[in-house]
Amino acid sequence: MQEKRKANDDEKVVAEIMQRCFVPTLITTTCWEGFHFVGHEIRITEAMDCYGAVVWPSALVLCYFLETNVKQYNMVDKNVIEIGAGTGLVSIVASLLGAHVTATDLPELLGNLQYNLSRNTKMKCKHLPQVKELSWGVALDKNFPRSSNSFDYILAADVVYAHPFLEELLLTFEHLCRETTVILWVMKFRLEKENRFVDRFQELFDLEEISSFPSLNIKLFKATKKNRRNA
Repeated sequence: MQEKRKANDDEKVVAEIMQRCFVPTLITTTCWEGFHFVGHEIRITEAMDCYGAVVWPSALVLCYFLETNVKQYNMVDKNVIEIGAGTGLVSIVASLLGAHVTATDLPELLGNLQYNLSRNTKMKCKHLPQVKELSWGVALDKNFPRSSNSFDYILAADVVYAHPFLEELLLTFEHLCRETTVILWVMKFRLEKENRFVDRFQELFDLEEISSFPSLNIKLFKATKKNRRNA
């Protein structure tokens, strides 16, 4: 009976999350996908030839979580960085919630990322989001020096998948994270690599599963550096 109730709850919340998407009523020369978050209509331009420029369900889950947990995870005036920002949807929602946002990704994705951020946050946000290149594990001390970067939150949606840069991703998490930084990380489990990465991640971070969506095979984690607790 309890398992049935959990399944019903999962289906109900997932349905609510997926309803945040909408299809444009007018066909224009620029293809875009619509979303409703934080009382705003958000229009996202995707690039179907690139995995990093598509809105995946994990991003919707994280946006929904940020919007519905504003008391516990208050974004107002917080320094927030999103790694693997892709289309920028999560960064846009965090900006609409009042955060100082730095949206990062690979160089070839920054043009579309900047376009989406600008069209959806200009004249709507307390702090305009910034776009910055971040190749995982590359020139971290130079581009994100510890002395001048202090993030309250690190946001990540679906950054773990079948690619050869998981160690570099772990190194990037570790470099950007301070003792007080909270990581909010949403992941879709597809392959055994995801489970192995979680095991490696837990060597450096205290990891807590705070939400699960079995029908999507997605989990939402909260993490902090292990030395925070020891200190």
